[in-house]
Amino acid sequence: MKRLIIFRHAKSGWDQPALRDFDRALNDKGKRAATTMGRHLRQSGVVFDHVIASPAVRVIESLDAMFEGYGRRLAPNWDRRAYLASAATLLEIVQEAPETTDALMLAGHNPGVEELALLLSTDAGEEEIATRAALGEKYPTASIAELQFDVAHWAEVDEGGGHLVRFVRPRDLDPALGPDRVF
Repeated sequence: MKRLIIFRHAKSGWDQPALRDFDRALNDKGKRAATTMGRHLRQSGVVFDHVIASPAVRVIESLDAMFEGYGRRLAPNWDRRAYLASAATLLEIVQEAPETTDALMLAGHNPGVEELALLLSTDAGEEEIATRAALGEKYPTASIAELQFDVAHWAEVDEGGGHLVRFVRPRDLDPALGPDRVF
């Protein structure tokens, strides 16, 4: 059994237009959301033993804040291929994960992380169908999808082979972390 936790980076700022996309940092709401998600993972008993992540500044800062809320830090494997990667590239990264890893966290960007979660999950039951529909509607910043695979090796993880265990958005935990409303 292998488990994959897919974490989309938290909300970043656009207040420095001359900054390269790769170098954009989190805004305050993004930091709060990532910390809240880490706390939720800890309280829910979600454990992971390896992290592979895009080296973009907003992903690094998202993981720092998430680890703060989680109460435990792991040294991520920074993989440049994960920066703005397609679902196909992210799947390759997952399939190359160390065999000693039972639960992997993959941290990256949309649309790749959303497409990967949809690609890997299946409509296996009523609850899973509803969770998958919410995921397909929108995969907001700092959201987490967790999938389980009945496989012995990461190389066996493939399209439609995962069961979507959970999909949690920051606004599910704190409505103030939801979309800003403009009236």
